Amino acid sequence: MNPRTALVTGASGYIGGLLVPRLLQEGYDVRVLTRSGSLDAPWVGQVDVHQGDATREEDLRSALRGVDVAYYLIHSMDGSGDFVRRDRDLAEGFGRAARQEDVGRIVYLSGLHPPGEKLSTHLASRVEVGDLLMASGVPTAVLQAATVIGRGSASFEMLRYLTSRLPAMVAPKWLRNRIQPVGIDDVLHWLTAAARLPEDVNRTFDIGGPDVLTYEEMMQGFAEETGQRRRIILTLPVMTPWLASHWVGLVTPVDAAVAKPLVGSLVHEVVCREQDLEQLVGAPEGGVTPYRESVRRAMEGVEADPQHATQIAGALVGAVVGAVVAAGVGALVRGARR
Repeated sequence: MNPRTALVTGASGYIGGLLVPRLLQEGYDVRVLTRSGSLDAPWVGQVDVHQGDATREEDLRSALRGVDVAYYLIHSMDGSGDFVRRDRDLAEGFGRAARQEDVGRIVYLSGLHPPGEKLSTHLASRVEVGDLLMASGVPTAVLQAATVIGRGSASFEMLRYLTSRLPAMVAPKWLRNRIQPVGIDDVLHWLTAAARLPEDVNRTFDIGGPDVLTYEEMMQGFAEETGQRRRIILTLPVMTPWLASHWVGLVTPVDAAVAKPLVGSLVHEVVCREQDLEQLVGAPEGGVTPYRESVRRAMEGVEADPQHATQIAGALVGAVVGAVVAAGVGALVRGARR
């Protein structure tokens, strides 16, 4: 049989950069779409690098021609401009071009979210993108994941540095929300396996690890697995997602513009409601990976905080916490006066 062809968009990103070699191992001919036409990756000589702009129909159709499965891994994480409209236009254009080129399947990685709740703007946009791709006429698998545990994942780096740099912290109340994290190895398994779904499958799938934890429990587990003391955590109801994202930007290497959508998704409890994908394509070899095992794999051979910036971060956080406490007390006083 001739090898199947897979197109990966977002190959310069964290997930896309790891997915490409996984697809090569599975025997796919891999094509990547990049605006610059060049990539700095060890696998670049093994793939067809297709230069083009995802906003241009002719570039999309050329990249999608002859493709069996197309991975849509494009997200606007910077929050600049009208990113909702930008993501909507990109998804509609991609779905239209995929249908015109008779692509066999689209696979999209989205965010896990609770039903019936008002979502953050970023998370709602990701849900909309999935809906648009499923409405394109091309069978689409939308994989919905919560926090991805793997070194290089923005959500994991946020967890890593918050835990390592703050032995004691005053933090947002969403640290008590329940989350079902998923290891990066399992995410890659589900992404590659989704290409084998029956042709009539066009739906969302929840993917997650075996553990349901609060964000605080995830932080404490990370501390223990990396040989650090248990963290002292006090939660405050007055820290808004906007303020929390700047707090994260001060403490961690994660830019505040990237932290904002991550924090926005953490204000919800995100737990899988079904495990249908496992029933259709099978579980990862050895089963899904427990949270602590995913942390051990991610941190193998590296320090929890190579910059040792705890004191500097602590001073910055102290200033932010002072402002938060002052704002909270002020709000309480104003409420009492009324």
